[in-house]
Amino acid sequence: MLMGPQNLPENIRRVKERIDLAAAQSGRPVDSVTLLAVSKSQPAASIRAAHQEGLSQFGESYVQEALGKIEALQDLTLHWHFIGGIQGNKTRLIAEHFAWVHAVDRLRIAERLSEQRPFHAPALNVCLQVNLAAEAAKGGVAPSEVPALAARVAALPRLRLRGLMCIPPGAADVTQQRRRFAELAGLLAALNAGGAGLDTLSMGMSADLEAAVREGATIVRVGTALFGARN
Repeated sequence: MLMGPQNLPENIRRVKERIDLAAAQSGRPVDSVTLLAVSKSQPAASIRAAHQEGLSQFGESYVQEALGKIEALQDLTLHWHFIGGIQGNKTRLIAEHFAWVHAVDRLRIAERLSEQRPFHAPALNVCLQVNLAAEAAKGGVAPSEVPALAARVAALPRLRLRGLMCIPPGAADVTQQRRRFAELAGLLAALNAGGAGLDTLSMGMSADLEAAVREGATIVRVGTALFGARN
């Protein structure tokens, strides 16, 4: 199948079909999973085209790139998610322009986001990134450190802790994919057993979204399957 912006309507249809089928197979409502279109490296025109096909949630990883697109598309009702690693000198721009942040893994970053979130804006939705396999090249807090960090972040006044996020090691085996996602779901369940009241599992991408949905993903972050391979 050819992929790319010229095939965007068909790509969106196929991805939604994959999500809906995985949700149905696991006994979940199809509307319990949000498709987050990963639009980093995509021009504003591609995002506008995706919005015309019914998408409204978009994920960006680079602050300066994202700001130009947010400005260019301000005539549309879009919800912007920051999904990349967070540098301390970028927290103000993230706090001011995004509705969600998916990769919080340090208390100091969370504190800065809370301090710099505009008071006229609703609380900033955040997820804690968990490094499930202790991969040195990836961000994220160790699973054993999740409860303590979650308690501290949940207490910050301008943030709303929503749940957990992961980018597990790539695996072609579906059983292995599901095992990693089940681990993240278990961490969320343990937090909720202690009264955390969290509702979000941000997990699953183009290659493994079915496994993620079957293990409880509420947000899947999909780029390549929608827009084609990035340059």
